[in-house]
Amino acid sequence: MVSWEQVVAFSALAFVLVATPGPSVMFVVSRALTTGRRQALMTVAGNAAGVYLQVVGVAFGLGALVERSVVAFTVLKVAGAAYLVYLGVQAIRNRRALVAAAAEPPALTPRRALAALRDGVVFGFCNPKSIVFFAAVMPQFVDHTAGNVTQQVLLLGLAVPAIALVLDSTWALAAGTARQWLARSPRRLATVSGSGGAVMIGLGTGLLMTSRS
Repeated sequence: MVSWEQVVAFSALAFVLVATPGPSVMFVVSRALTTGRRQALMTVAGNAAGVYLQVVGVAFGLGALVERSVVAFTVLKVAGAAYLVYLGVQAIRNRRALVAAAAEPPALTPRRALAALRDGVVFGFCNPKSIVFFAAVMPQFVDHTAGNVTQQVLLLGLAVPAIALVLDSTWALAAGTARQWLARSPRRLATVSGSGGAVMIGLGTGLLMTSRS
């Protein structure tokens, strides 16, 4: 079993990791500015699920594979980068439609909710840098003498998505509120929506240039 000392120590590290503004925060803010608060919150939930899938991967050996294999690292990196660029291009292309719907945001239908959730999962899982980080750091918080190492990793890893849900949701709500203010000026909202798409493209490009070091 996992001790309280392990949980507290790893949770403190997870808090610092999540609280430090990075690609996840930029992605969530961009989604909130381009699609609104509700879809951004679904993206946050998906991102947390995607990050935990990385933890599961580390528990069952995927982290070590990505850490050691150039091919596995590159495939994960390219897939995530391509998807982010696609989302960014879509945001820029659809910015006029977003402005038209700004006065009365569309209902969060099951289809839109699932799409936002999917986008978050893909982004959360396809960050090779974080899975390498988990593979390198999490074993240091595991008590190998207690056995059940896989179970320990899975339990410790719950801290990351739990903290991410709280902190990233705060960013999503703040950005969603800013979007409502921007909606008062169609030109201003169109500019910001296009900028949000550009940020996603930039994140994808940055992810593509990520190295294992």
